[in-house]
Amino acid sequence: MSLPADARQLVSVTAGSPRSTAGTLTLWRRTRNCWTRELGPWLARLGVGGVSADRHEGDGTTPLGVFALGRVMYGTAADPGVRFPYHRLVCGDWWDEDPASAGYNTFRHVGCGVRPPFGGRSEALWQSPRAYRHLIVVEFNTGPAMPGRGSGIFIHADLGHPTIGCISLPGARLLTLLRRLDPAAQPVVSIALGSG
Repeated sequence: MSLPADARQLVSVTAGSPRSTAGTLTLWRRTRNCWTRELGPWLARLGVGGVSADRHEGDGTTPLGVFALGRVMYGTAADPGVRFPYHRLVCGDWWDEDPASAGYNTFRHVGCGVRPPFGGRSEALWQSPRAYRHLIVVEFNTGPAMPGRGSGIFIHADLGHPTIGCISLPGARLLTLLRRLDPAAQPVVSIALGSG
């Protein structure tokens, strides 16, 4: 997989087979044309359905490919000292996972206690204080989102089991990664098959 020329940080996630529900995660930095390891390799949990280049809504797979990371980090906890803009999740903060919605696969805020105008499997982000204590969005199926292709792919805290398509790390390692990511380095994530 080719990487964007301006990417100077890479989160590489490697799964051993298409059915793997865990893999290794490593953070790399490019200086001139040389990539050097900054963090890892660490065990990361992947989707309960394994990994797929043909992910679709609800299949439980983590998408294969190279993706940008979102421009904002989120979390139910206070900003832990990250370099990205940070949004602390509050009541009414959702991830729109309704393929019929015009805002499909985007962050949406509606009034606290107000039923959102979108449905599907949309996530009430503020109601997941363990998994979403801190997270960053993997920009899979964005700009524009294709209805039904898949939504809500994040790097978030590990809950001790495979995810429904996200990448998860133990809390302390997640914080170390998020604090190290630098928006000026145009970080991307590469999710691939390999030996580790």
